[in-house]
Parts: sequence; structure tokens; C-alpha cells
Amino acid sequence: MHKEGEEIHIDETEASGGSKEGVVRWVLAGGLLLAVILLSITWIIPAMTTGDVEEEGTVSGQISSMEDGSSDTDSIVTDLGDDEVTTQQDRTTTEDGLEVVKN
Repeated sequence: MHKEGEEIHIDETEASGGSKEGVVRWVLAGGLLLAVILLSITWIIPAMTTGDVEEEGTVSGQISSMEDGSSDTDSIVTDLGDDEVTTQQDRTTTEDGLEVVKN
């Protein structure tokens, strides 16, 4: 800071009250990199340790178990027992002159 006559001249560093070293961008980049690494670890390690029981809960696991020729689904329900097939005509009635379809 220096004075020229009645005017006071202040340089950029003194006017801003700090230095401009660009540290914030390095902190943000480091935090982003750390977040990506930690989130990747949280899904990679469980994916590597998935066993046969967990794989049957996925679609690809069910397909591969069906290709093996095994019919054992380990408590996965595939048939709900709806042997009776109803058509829309069977459920349609007329009440007060209006056609009603029952669910």
C-alpha cells in the first residue's frame, strides 16, 4: 500500500485479504477422487464375495441355474397355482343397464 498525494493505492493481495494460491481446487479434486474410490470399494468387494445363494436372487443367477438343468429353486415361488383361467366375459355383468367388469 502506498500513497500518491491524496490517493491511497492498494495492490490486489491486500484488497482481497488473502492470497490466491488455488488450494481450493486441489482440495475439491482430492475429495472427489476419494469419494469415487470409497464408493467403488463399497460395491466391488460385496460383488466379489457374492455366493451361490445371493446369485439366485438376481435374474442372471436364475437364468444360469435354469440352464444347469436343476429344478430346485430354493424357496423361489414360480407357480402361484392359478389353474383357473377366467375371461373378461366371465367377469362381465349388467347392473342398472350398465356393463360392469369385476376384478
